[in-house]
Amino acid sequence: MALTADPAFQKLQTWFSSQGKSLNMRELFEADPQRFSCFSTVLQTDDGDILVDYSKNLITPEVMDMLFALARSRGVEDARDKMFSGEKINFTEGRAVLHVALRNRSNTPILVEGKDVMPDVNRVLDKMKAFCQKVRSGDWKGFSGKSITDVVNIGIGGSDLGPLMVTEALKPYSAGGPNVWFVSNIDGTHLAKTLQQLNPETTLFIIASKTFTTQETITNAESARDWFLQTAADVSVPERSAVRSLTAKVKDFGIDPANMFEFWDWVGGRYSLWSAIGLSIALHIGFENFEQLLSGAHWMDNHFRSAPLERNVPVLLALLGVWYINLWGAETQALLPYDQYLHRFAAYFQQGDMESNGKYITADGSRVDYHTGPIVWGEPGTNGQHAFYQLIHQVVWNINSYDQWGVELGKQLAKRIEPELKDASEVGSHDSSTNGLINFLKKNFA
Repeated sequence: MALTADPAFQKLQTWFSSQGKSLNMRELFEADPQRFSCFSTVLQTDDGDILVDYSKNLITPEVMDMLFALARSRGVEDARDKMFSGEKINFTEGRAVLHVALRNRSNTPILVEGKDVMPDVNRVLDKMKAFCQKVRSGDWKGFSGKSITDVVNIGIGGSDLGPLMVTEALKPYSAGGPNVWFVSNIDGTHLAKTLQQLNPETTLFIIASKTFTTQETITNAESARDWFLQTAADVSVPERSAVRSLTAKVKDFGIDPANMFEFWDWVGGRYSLWSAIGLSIALHIGFENFEQLLSGAHWMDNHFRSAPLERNVPVLLALLGVWYINLWGAETQALLPYDQYLHRFAAYFQQGDMESNGKYITADGSRVDYHTGPIVWGEPGTNGQHAFYQLIHQVVWNINSYDQWGVELGKQLAKRIEPELKDASEVGSHDSSTNGLINFLKKNFA
């Protein structure tokens, strides 16, 4: 049944059409002093509590009840069970979806077509562990006998973004590990700028590819091989490693198949950081910490599998996404063409937009508030055009896009909150969500 034909969705849509646009965040908090308690949940783990506060969403208890009813109507619980049992819920490719097996620290059997996949998972993890220990200890040498100081991960999509995100997030745990670099852009500038900072005698390349045929990855890998062999021309098998692919292709490329780390077709690219694709993570932070990462994910998998929908954090967050995307509609954003040198431009532009247009000001400057409507991005190509973009919003929205009221307001709020963080006394001077967040921090980080 199509979503729009589902009676549960139709009920939600009818409610939204009659009441949704009248929802006002300030009024919702004023009407319910217990809103934070109603729309937050705490996950208790062995390592401390995790607070999930979703009270600052345009929702009511009635809306959430309808969203949970929609989830049940759409068969979310049944699909969840099928995923964990190894059924082929990736129906377009006829595959199981088992990233949960990669982090199955309880080691309970997970079957695909009657075969337990856990022995293979554990075999690859053991191989990763041994490899990481050799590299980090200095036992694994480069071609000239020097220890490895830098690791370059060459991949794209999930073979790049996941490991890149995690290594950045866990950098405080990287003491004693090699530096890690990520190259994904087929624009040769990305690789060239990276290699300028490296020594081929102490650099290890990881080619992260599921098929060893992805054009961007192989192009960059060939360029890296050429750079490497300019110095190591007399080395018959350069010290490189590959993550998953056909053995023959790996060997033809010049990599010893013994340095190939396998993963399987039931590992989706977007979820592959938990597999051997996470080798760069494990090298950077150490395999023991990588195991802790897997354990944390396994804890959340168990929560997702067992918690009722009303207290199930992944389900809650997903349903909020359905609420906004399918009922409110998504914001639109023009795509800005840029090369590798401008890869920070999008973040820079977003900051300018939020600080410039994230509030209303009356003509006499007497009122400051937040802009809550959808922002439709223009197509600026330069910083000069950004100034015109701000001007257009000032004649269209009747706001002043050139001041820093949003920044100044943030400073004022920070000055109010900072003294409240200096002791353990409970705070009650803000809205219930802000009070709840401050009190949670005081309780857990005293």
